[in-house]
Order: sequence, then structure tokens, then C-alpha cells
Amino acid sequence: MRVRYRLLVLAALTLAVVLGSALPAAAQFGVGGHLAFVKPDTEGDDDRVRFLGAHIRFSGDRAALEVAIDRHTETFDTLDERVKETPVQASLLLYLARGSFKPYLLGGPGWYKRRVESIDDTENGVSTTTFGWHAGFGAEIRGGRHLGIHADYRYLSLKFDDDDEEDGGNFITNLLPSHHGSMWTVGATVYF
Repeated sequence: MRVRYRLLVLAALTLAVVLGSALPAAAQFGVGGHLAFVKPDTEGDDDRVRFLGAHIRFSGDRAALEVAIDRHTETFDTLDERVKETPVQASLLLYLARGSFKPYLLGGPGWYKRRVESIDDTENGVSTTTFGWHAGFGAEIRGGRHLGIHADYRYLSLKFDDDDEEDGGNFITNLLPSHHGSMWTVGATVYF
């Protein structure tokens, strides 16, 4: 399973590099960190979960490509379990304005890995990886050419139902996307 996860991360990074090379010559490469707050789309009283993450951005005047990886680990002593969640997202950012304040729309694919393992036996865990799309909006404030601070909101793991009316849906409701949660992200990027 670790090999598959590493291949997914490598594929996302390769895609970002290839697509980033299509950006204009004035594009900048940036590396940064962020803090994300994820709220699952459940009916329970789940609180927001905090993730720490890192990202790279290839930014031009009108668009940017971002590859982000986040990590959250939670231990449940009474269940003798440790849960590790690692989402990887590749996003296309479309800037709506030029200048030091850049609002943007974003979207792209995401791979959401979850590993449940025993606290005492980390070798025999169970891993699952799901794929889904994400979309959202945000803004970046540039402090000169080399620093950007951003905040954005994302719907996670968007899915479009193609079921027919037998499942209780109709043509209109099946066209609307469903999602598995939402994410607020704040971070900073150093551009070179």
C-alpha cells in the first residue's frame, strides 16, 4: 500500500511540474506551509479536525497550479487504534484579478488516504484511498514578489451521481454534486 501511495504523490507532483511548465515565462515557483480545518459531512456532532500541510505552487498572472499534502494523526487509547489521514490534492487556481490582492477559484483531483492501525502493532494496519474532486474559492495577498499569504475554502471529494430515479433522486438532484466535507485553509508561500 505504501508503494501505491508514493506513486500517487509522485504522479501528482509530476502533473504539477508538467502543467506548470506550460505557464508563461513570468511564472514563479513557490513552496509553503498551511493549516487546514476539515469538517466532515456527517450528521453527528463532529468538530473540525486540524491538519498540517505543505504545498508547492507554480504561479502566473492569471492561473496557478498547486499540489498540497496534509497530515492528521489521532490516537484512540480505549480502542487501541491510531488513525492517520493524508489527503493529497492537485489544484488549478484561476485568478480573478491582478495585483497584490488576488481572489481565485480553484478545483482539481484529490486522493484521500486513511490508515487505521493498532497502537502497539503499526505493521498490520488497514489503509484505504479514495478519489474525489474538490472545488472552492479563496484569495492570496502578495507582500512583494516573494511572499504570498492565502486563505481558501474547498468542498472535498465532490461526486456527481448518475443514478436514476429508482434511488429516490430525479434528473435535477442527480446533476447536483454531493460532497464529503469542507476545508478551510490558511497558509503562506515563499516564491523564488
